[in-house]
Amino acid sequence: MNISELARRLNVNTTELREKLPQLGFDIGVKAIKIDDNLAGRISKAWRDFQDRERQKQAYLKMTKKEERMAGQIDKKVLIPSVLTVKDFAMVLDLPVNVVITELMKNGVMASLNQRIDYDTAAIVAADLGFEAEEQSLEQKVELDKAQKLVDILAKEKNEDLQIRPPIVVVMGHVDHGKTKLLDAIRKTNVVAGEAGGITQHIGAYQVEKNGRKITFIDTPGHEAFTAMRSRGAKVADIAILVVAATEGVMPQTVEALKIAQEAGIQIIVAVNKIDLPDANPERVKQELAQHNVLAEEWGGKNIFVPISAKMGTNIDKLLDSIILLTDLDADKLRANPQGDFAGSVIESHVDQGAGPVATILTRNGTLHVGDWLAMNGVLYGKVRIMRDHNGKELGKAEPSMPAEVLGFKIAPKVGDIIETVKDAKDLRRVKNYRMQQDETFVKNQNEENSGDENSLTKVKIILRTDVLGSQEAIIESLKKIENKFVKIEIVSKGLGAINENDVLSADATGSLLFGFNVLPSAVASGLARDKGIVIKTYKIIYELLDEVKKNIKQMVKSEIIRKDLGKLSVVQIFKKTGSVMIVGGKVIDGKVEANSKAAVLRNNEFVASGKITALQIGKEEVKDAVKSQECGVKFEGQPIIEIGDILDIYKEEEKKLF
Repeated sequence: MNISELARRLNVNTTELREKLPQLGFDIGVKAIKIDDNLAGRISKAWRDFQDRERQKQAYLKMTKKEERMAGQIDKKVLIPSVLTVKDFAMVLDLPVNVVITELMKNGVMASLNQRIDYDTAAIVAADLGFEAEEQSLEQKVELDKAQKLVDILAKEKNEDLQIRPPIVVVMGHVDHGKTKLLDAIRKTNVVAGEAGGITQHIGAYQVEKNGRKITFIDTPGHEAFTAMRSRGAKVADIAILVVAATEGVMPQTVEALKIAQEAGIQIIVAVNKIDLPDANPERVKQELAQHNVLAEEWGGKNIFVPISAKMGTNIDKLLDSIILLTDLDADKLRANPQGDFAGSVIESHVDQGAGPVATILTRNGTLHVGDWLAMNGVLYGKVRIMRDHNGKELGKAEPSMPAEVLGFKIAPKVGDIIETVKDAKDLRRVKNYRMQQDETFVKNQNEENSGDENSLTKVKIILRTDVLGSQEAIIESLKKIENKFVKIEIVSKGLGAINENDVLSADATGSLLFGFNVLPSAVASGLARDKGIVIKTYKIIYELLDEVKKNIKQMVKSEIIRKDLGKLSVVQIFKKTGSVMIVGGKVIDGKVEANSKAAVLRNNEFVASGKITALQIGKEEVKDAVKSQECGVKFEGQPIIEIGDILDIYKEEEKKLF
C-alpha cells in the first residue's frame, strides 16, 4: 500500500504521518513509498490508539483546568461596558492600574493607560484576576441615560419658579398582602375583579384628594416576576408604602421591595394590613422589619407604622394623613415648575385595537396639554389627541405629579421612557426610522449576547406577544432569571397585540416557542399554525408561561460531567498484560484509590492515556479502596501502555443536572 493512500485513509497529511511513525514505533525510512498490507494494518491500529489518547488527553486537561478555575474562583461580579479605557477598567475592578496593565500584557495585549479595550478582552483579564464579568447591556445604559435626562431638565429650573407638587406614592409588598385592596379602599373603586390569579398584571397610576391635598399613587405588582416594574415604580416615587400582612409577616418579596425603596432613597411608611383577622400580630411585623433597618417611631426609629384593614377600611384616613405629614417634612424636594419644560415618565404603554398606541404618562415637570407634540431624544413620537384621568374623564392638561392616559402616539413608547414636548415638530426625526435603528441594535446585541460556546450552551428561542408593555417586560425579566451559564433564552421577536401570521412563519423558520400573554391568535394565524404544525400557547398567568419554558428547557438541556479527584498511585510493578487489561502494583502517594473509578496515566507529568480501575486488591483480598501509603494491586482496563514509574491519577466523573 502507498504511504499517501494510508495517510488518506487515516485522514492525515502524508508528511505528518511520516513524522509521527517513529514515535509510534515504526521506522520505515524517510524515502519509503510503499509498505506491505500487514504493516499498514498495524500502523492504522497504532494511529487510532494515538488519536484516542490525544482525545483523552484534551478531555483530561480541559476538565483539570476547569476544576482549577472553579477552585480558585472569587465570587465577585463586575459590570463592564462594551468598550472602556484601561484606566476605567482598573477603577471598575478597584485595582491599581499597573496590576491591570501587567495582566493585559500576560494576555498579549499592550495597552496604555488611556487606550480602549473591548468587553471580551476585559472579561478574560477580569476572570484571570478573580472576577466574574458581566457586560453592561444597552438597556442598562439607556436606563442611566434616562435618569440623567430627567435630572438635567429639573436642574435647569430656577428656584423662584418651583412650586410644591403632590407626592408620588408607590405601593409595594408581597403578593396577596393587600396592595390592590388598599388602593381600592383609597379610591373607593373595585379593581380586583377580573385580575388573573388575583395578581395585578401591570402598573397603574391614580390620583386622590385628602383635605384638599392631592396624592398620586403608583400601583406595582407584588409577585417576584415583576421585580423590574417595582424597581421602576420606586425610581419615580417620593414615598413608598410597604404593605405587610399582620398574619404572615415579612416575606421574600417584602424584603425585595424594601431593598428597592431603600436603594431609591425614598421615605418608607409601613402599612400593617389585615389587623381585622384573629391571627394578626402587628408586633411581629415590627420585630421582623427591625432586622432590615426599618424601625418604628414608637421604638425610637424614623419609620411610620400604620395598622390598617384594607378590607374593612380601617385607618385608611390615618395612612393618608401620614403621607401628607411626610410630604410637609420633605417639601423642599417635592417641587416642580408647572410653566417649565415638560418632562414625563411613561408608567404604562400598550396598543389598543381601536385607539392605537396608548401610554400612561406621569408629569414630572411642566404641564402637558392636548395638542402638544410628543418627543424623545429628538425623535417625533406623535401629538396629544386625547388625555384621560384614571376614571376615563377627558383632561385638557396634566400638571406636575398628575398621571394621564395619552392617545396620539405614532408608536408605543417603552415603560420608563422620558417624554418631552416641542413647539415645532419640523426638525424632529420620524419615529419609524428611529425605531428601525433601535430594532437593528437590539438584533445585533442579541446576536452578540448569544455568541459563545455553542457546544455547552442550550438555546431556547421564544416569540412573545403580550397585551401591554408592562407585562412583556415582566415576562422577559423573569425569563432572564431562568438563564444560567448553560441555558440561554433568546427572544426572537416580541410585540403587542394579537398573534399574527408573521409570528407563525417566524416560529416555523427559527424553531421558536410561540407564546401569547392576554392575547389570542388571529384566525389566519391559527389556520397557518395548524398547517405548519406550530403550537401556539396562550396564558393569563405568568407563572404558567414560565413553567412551560422550564419544562422545555429540562427536555433540551444536557447534563454536565463533573470530575471528582480521589488520589494518585505510583506504579512499582507490572504483573500481567492481556489485550486491553493490565494488572499492576503500586503505592498510594496521595488521597485514595477506589474500585470502579477512572485513571489517567501520567508519565513525567505528561498525559499518556486513560482507562478504568475495575478491581482493587491489598494482598490477596479484594477491597473497595486503598488509602495513602498503602500498597495495592489494581486491574486497569484501557490501552495497555502503563510502565513502571508512571503515576495513575485516580478520579470519578459525576453527572450534574444543569437545570
